[in-house]
Amino acid sequence: MPEQRTASRLANLWDDEKAASMTEAERLLYRSNLLGSDKRITNYGGGNTSAKAVERDPLTGEAVEVLWVKGSGGDVGTIKLDGFATLYMDKLEALKKLYRGVEHEDEMVGYLPHCTFNLNPRAASIDTPLHAYVPKDHVDHMHPDAVIAIAASTNSKELTQTIYGGEIGWLPWKRPGFELGLWLEKFARENPDAVGVVLESHGLFTWADSARECYETTIRIINRAIEWFETETRGKPVFGGAAVRSLAADERRAVAAKLMPAIRGMISASGHKVGHFDDQDAVLEFVGSKDLRKLAALGTSCPDHFLRTKISPLVIEFDPEKPDLEKALAALPQAVEAYRQGHAAYYQRCKMADSPDMRDPNAVVYLVPGVGMITFARDKATARISGEFYVNAINVMRGASTVSAYMGLPEREAFGIEYWQLEEAKLQRLPKPKPLAGQIALVTGGAGGIGKASAARLLADGACVVLADIDEAVLNAVVAELGEKAGKDFVRAARVDVTDEAAVIAGFAETAVEFGGVDILVSNAGLASSAPVEETTLALWNKNMDILSTGYFLVSREAFKLFRAQGIGGKVVFVASKNGLAASPNAAAYCTAKAAEIHLARCLALEGAEAQIRVNVVNPDAVLRGSKIWTGEWKEQRAAAYKLSTDDLEEHYRSRSMLKRSVFPEDIAEAVYFFASELSAKSTGNIINVDAGNAQSFPR
Repeated sequence: MPEQRTASRLANLWDDEKAASMTEAERLLYRSNLLGSDKRITNYGGGNTSAKAVERDPLTGEAVEVLWVKGSGGDVGTIKLDGFATLYMDKLEALKKLYRGVEHEDEMVGYLPHCTFNLNPRAASIDTPLHAYVPKDHVDHMHPDAVIAIAASTNSKELTQTIYGGEIGWLPWKRPGFELGLWLEKFARENPDAVGVVLESHGLFTWADSARECYETTIRIINRAIEWFETETRGKPVFGGAAVRSLAADERRAVAAKLMPAIRGMISASGHKVGHFDDQDAVLEFVGSKDLRKLAALGTSCPDHFLRTKISPLVIEFDPEKPDLEKALAALPQAVEAYRQGHAAYYQRCKMADSPDMRDPNAVVYLVPGVGMITFARDKATARISGEFYVNAINVMRGASTVSAYMGLPEREAFGIEYWQLEEAKLQRLPKPKPLAGQIALVTGGAGGIGKASAARLLADGACVVLADIDEAVLNAVVAELGEKAGKDFVRAARVDVTDEAAVIAGFAETAVEFGGVDILVSNAGLASSAPVEETTLALWNKNMDILSTGYFLVSREAFKLFRAQGIGGKVVFVASKNGLAASPNAAAYCTAKAAEIHLARCLALEGAEAQIRVNVVNPDAVLRGSKIWTGEWKEQRAAAYKLSTDDLEEHYRSRSMLKRSVFPEDIAEAVYFFASELSAKSTGNIINVDAGNAQSFPR
């Protein structure tokens, strides 16, 4: 049975009862998921696992040896059985006869599809030879921080010998590929007592004759490194010691809320970026240290790290002892441009005749002393994962620089990985981004039917969405539901009362910290009331004005501030009402407030046009299903106004429409999406009625 986890050691989670009835392939999957469940063992998408198993050939029926190995681009923690490539071992062995030497090793990747077993469509990764040629049935290749700290030390060979003796060997840096696969085979055959090898500046390989033994060997070897570093670093200053204090948590987030939209605007020229903020203890220790700039400039070591983070981060000049945010913001453009020029110079120094074109030269990782780490990418999940990778790099630097001297990957080797033709081919195979990928929306009234439907529509096309509402219980349930469908990275909740200026400001600041800024405001918070004018109290009148007029002004004002801070345009969509154009009896407060919304939108369209900020209006009518405003007195009041029962109200609205059709939240969401997307790129100050036809509300 599994052992219990201790505070710092990896637990042995292998369960013989679970594994007993599994096939060899299923045990590989089980082992992979266990290893990938702990980021101390390997990072997301990093590492690889394999098993050689006897399978029945689908054509001949004969028993053949097949390599099961994680497919290209997979993640061992979340992989399923269909994520493994399967290849005939005899055909993989035959490839050795075709190998023309290290200068031609990339061409060997093209032969891997010819080795496919059982027409498996999963593409084999460039790591396949590293697993195929080790003369053991089970191989793990992991990227544990503790072992990479050994691999990234200047005396990594000596450290490997000190920590492991002859049980674990050492090989110098070599880019993954066919040649490294042959190196591993040679080492394993010449050192039959060894159970693995440390690859300089890369990671750990371990092997065994059974799935359980391989898993347990991997855990044991990593734990030995963790234990050794704990002993050797105890009492020693880390990163040269602290240079500055960390700000309090709320102060850190306030600084991030100002920096992130500014950075985002500067780096989104070729496509909108989404941000992630991380101020965990490991990050704060690093960004507040004396050696921050020296170590950051050395760059990351493990190829998996810098493929996600670029070689090095951008350190933002900010003094938490004398915090001057305006000074930091003023210095940002020059710092961002200097980083771009530095990347372009690196590209020019290292490029070869067949190198792909230079990619986005902007930094991915931004380190702020006393505040934390900001990462930007094309989507939230990638931004978060990039941050996780840099935390891995911090952990590596922490260990290596404390017991030895940290060593980044040589520049030309790093370039060879980053601008590798095989890596470029993998990038070209990625699916085309969704239309709203990289864009960030805030939807008020997010717990209601129209708000939820609008958020779902924006999420479906790739946007990140913050749903704001005052009903926390319903809001959290809606966010959980949408998160299950779209991915938890892409949706957040914020309790915002749109009539409370401080709450609105805080809601936009939270959006900036969670995602980096905002591109789309869907102003949808609402209520409805019905009363003859002589029975309309001042309190009722003010409530309508506060929510439907003042509330729309407050959220628009804060959105405009963020839009202008980013400098990349923006979209505002007001969800108003048919009643803003067509008067209704016994609803003077509601109709007047809705008319104010529409005119506010027109004013904002005039103000925002020069900054490419578009403002448009969607006018629903009689959206009963899923709408919170129809669950209270409004439904009874409108039924009474038309002398109907509440059960007959939906049919009444359907019948009175010109098209004789009911209007649903999803119909409004489509109009919201139109105005939020590039489909309406040349529209501002416009109104779309989604009311199934009402001549009184035709815009004039």
